Amino acid sequence: MKDCVFCRIVARETPADIEYEDDAVLAFKDIYPKAPIHLLIVPKRHIASIIVMEREDAEAIGRCFLAARSLGEAKGLAERGYRLRVNCGPEGGQVVYHVHVHFLAGGRERGA
Repeated sequence: MKDCVFCRIVARETPADIEYEDDAVLAFKDIYPKAPIHLLIVPKRHIASIIVMEREDAEAIGRCFLAARSLGEAKGLAERGYRLRVNCGPEGGQVVYHVHVHFLAGGRERGA
């Protein structure tokens, strides 16, 4: 989807500070961090929201959470912990309509 900023990042049309990538998932630093470590984990395939996801989207969404686990381990956070947040729809705080998991760590969340 050409009008989706996350799809443009996946396609390498828009720059991002990429922290993790596999065949189904991309993770990159949030440009407006709410914690010392704030990454966005997105499925490479466009899924607008959990609200409209289909059964066939379950694997891609699950892979985002497996990526979060890998990131937590790689950053030495598996013991201390981190937060994962998914915003759904306008009242749930979703701003970009491409499913994304916020990975937050290293202190309290700011401005959310």
